[in-house]
Amino acid sequence: MSPGKQASEREAAAPMAAGARLEAMRRRVRLSRLAVWTVIAAGPIALGLTITSTPTTVEAATPSKPTAAVRTTAVAADPVGYAQLFVHAWLRSSADDASSAQARLAHSMAPDVELPDPAADAQSTPQSVTAVRSAQRADGAWSVTVAAQYSDGAVRYYAVPVAAGRAGASFAVTGAPGVVAGPVRAEVPKSSYGVSVPEGDLSAAVGEFLAAYLTGAGEVHRYLAPGVSLSPVSPAPYTSVTVQQVSAVEEAAASEQVPADGTKVRVLAQVEARDTGGRWPLAYELALTARSGRWEVSALESGTALDGGAR
Repeated sequence: MSPGKQASEREAAAPMAAGARLEAMRRRVRLSRLAVWTVIAAGPIALGLTITSTPTTVEAATPSKPTAAVRTTAVAADPVGYAQLFVHAWLRSSADDASSAQARLAHSMAPDVELPDPAADAQSTPQSVTAVRSAQRADGAWSVTVAAQYSDGAVRYYAVPVAAGRAGASFAVTGAPGVVAGPVRAEVPKSSYGVSVPEGDLSAAVGEFLAAYLTGAGEVHRYLAPGVSLSPVSPAPYTSVTVQQVSAVEEAAASEQVPADGTKVRVLAQVEARDTGGRWPLAYELALTARSGRWEVSALESGTALDGGAR
């Protein structure tokens, strides 16, 4: 080949080689961009696959609980019985006979308290001794009022200072009793039994029930509403029971005829009971329900319903 022709071929091949190299570079750039986007796209997917495929163990942290301190709550026992027993022994003891059983008992309960010194003909021994009031003055310190009743009807009240242990299992009389005025009579609220019940079905049902309940005359269950269970007093304490007066809370109790089934009334029955020992005025609160033209006892209630109480 002539030198001129070889030179012309080299000049023609140079642009072709340059173009091939440029195209190769472009392909590498495109592949690089594709790889970058592939990584970017694969990142969240891979992360999602990792989260869903890998089990996550959640360990519940057990909160540390502080150890609860065990506290013993002191029981403030009311020392009324202790004070009552002391006054009973103290009033029956004498400084002249400190070795008697009553004197030893009083001294063991209150070592620092002097014994009384009654006169030979004095009425110093009460028939009964009863605690009527108590008040806690401070932590562990009480004042108990005790009533002593004598055979002539006289009543004397003593205030006794008593110390109570923190656990409520120990007591001590801390000083001599003091004679004080007794409690005054409280004002009695108005009774809610304001409806007078005339003689009729209701008063008769009350009388027959109480006769069976207190004298054994008849079966108590005959006068009870369905589902009510009530046993008579046994042995029967009285030979006869007579209704003196019946009062009610509800106006329906004053009706001459038995009202509709399910009507409920509450009554207070004043009765006179008799036995071989005499006559005894008694009072009973009853709840009755109307059923099939008759009154049936649904409850024998205790206490007295007063204004402001449950209706």
